[in-house]
Amino acid sequence: MTVSMTHVVEEPKSPKDRKAVLEINNLKVYYATPTGNVRAVDNVSFKVYQGEIVGLVGESGCGKTTTAMAILRLVQPPGRIVGGEILLDGINLATLHGQGLRDVRWNRLALIPQGAMNSLNPVMRISKQIGDAIETHEGRQSGRQLKERILSLLTTVGLPSRVYNMYPHELSGGMKQRACIAMAIALNPSLIIADEPTSALDVVVQRVVGETLLDVKERLGVSMIIIGHDMGLMAQLVDRLAVMYAGRMVEISPVETVFEEPLHPYTQLLIESIPSIKERKPLKLTEGITHDLRNPPPGCIFQLRCPHVHEKCLAVDPPLLEVRPNHHVACHLYYE
Repeated sequence: MTVSMTHVVEEPKSPKDRKAVLEINNLKVYYATPTGNVRAVDNVSFKVYQGEIVGLVGESGCGKTTTAMAILRLVQPPGRIVGGEILLDGINLATLHGQGLRDVRWNRLALIPQGAMNSLNPVMRISKQIGDAIETHEGRQSGRQLKERILSLLTTVGLPSRVYNMYPHELSGGMKQRACIAMAIALNPSLIIADEPTSALDVVVQRVVGETLLDVKERLGVSMIIIGHDMGLMAQLVDRLAVMYAGRMVEISPVETVFEEPLHPYTQLLIESIPSIKERKPLKLTEGITHDLRNPPPGCIFQLRCPHVHEKCLAVDPPLLEVRPNHHVACHLYYE
């Protein structure tokens, strides 16, 4: 279980009172195979509001990383975006190409990658890597001005000034991850996507990286999407939780509400899989396997594994609807 960290989540406001930094509408990402298209992301819609952290969770293969790669326009062949809108500050990223994409990346949209060591150039000092990102987008800078700016970024993410002249292999796992955070915030983007930023780190370092993300959010007012499958970590970091299953969005809600009263059967199973430190009990396992993503069944996509499946679930695909204030779920159990 992840070490606890202090995270006070503000009372969620009505969507009408907040600006949507990112708006995804009916996004579809398919991977072509000789036997049909794999529907990795199928008709996904959600929003990220200014200054909030949204957690994108689900089991491996549910489509959460593919969704992030689609937002970044980094889906590689045979994958392709086949439909939908990706609106970032009103700009539809799905229609951008070439210089238009280059202008958006890092300026408005940044990535904190999952494997920091694999993302950092092993033969370049940290200062050079951050400096290249800044000068590529903003043009040539004076040496003194650039150095002060890089040192300020390192301080913001809790790294000592000596990291300026160090190579990636000289840093610990947590320090490398915070160096990637420093690179992501270098140009003060509107949205940062963090792809499992604490994976492969021990629980103490997870806490340090998690607190760094929260501090960056508070200081800069940046919006974030954090991708992961550690529900315990999400409970401590995010403001809203978006749950994906088999390429679909099945539940979106403020994080406290999800843990107090999860509505979708899949979300309930995810939460029940978290080990308890208060009582000894067997973990709840989900029986069955995910359907073939090339040939989804009619009706609800969770029908093969749902303990509450009934006749309507086998025929009608449940839409994602707001069944309670700020709480959306795709399940016939809550529809009239």
